[in-house]
Amino acid sequence: MLFTEILGNKNDLTPEELAGVTEDFYELHNIDLVKRIQRGTTVGGREIGLRLSNDVRELRHGDILHFADGLLITVRTLPTDVIVIKPKSVYEMGVVAHSLGNRHLQAQFFDADSEYGQPVMVVQYDHTVEHFLDHAGTEYTREDRVMPEAFRHAEHSH
Repeated sequence: MLFTEILGNKNDLTPEELAGVTEDFYELHNIDLVKRIQRGTTVGGREIGLRLSNDVRELRHGDILHFADGLLITVRTLPTDVIVIKPKSVYEMGVVAHSLGNRHLQAQFFDADSEYGQPVMVVQYDHTVEHFLDHAGTEYTREDRVMPEAFRHAEHSH
């Protein structure tokens, strides 16, 4: 099966639309969410290929690749090993963000109204980041998380 477009997201479907549907998953690691052309196998053993247009920036958890004849094939993002940084102040966040920014780390930021319940910075796990945070005295946790979007490098120039 070759897919050339995203048909929507499973989260936008009603329970009635999902009733009696068989769902299969195309599981991807966070890094693979930005690849528009790829081949793989679903959890159910179906061979699939993606050839998405340049308009598709990245795949997201729940994206619908196929929805016909009682079969729904969606993207399932696998959890990523991350460090959730929980600064105590804007000053501490500035120091941490500046120090880690010099390493050109990929990061995502969440506000207090997110599932984290407080402003946090999330980066992919790296032992040197953990070491830095331990020495800086910054609170953090190491977690396996399905991230809402792919980690990507910030565009910049020197």
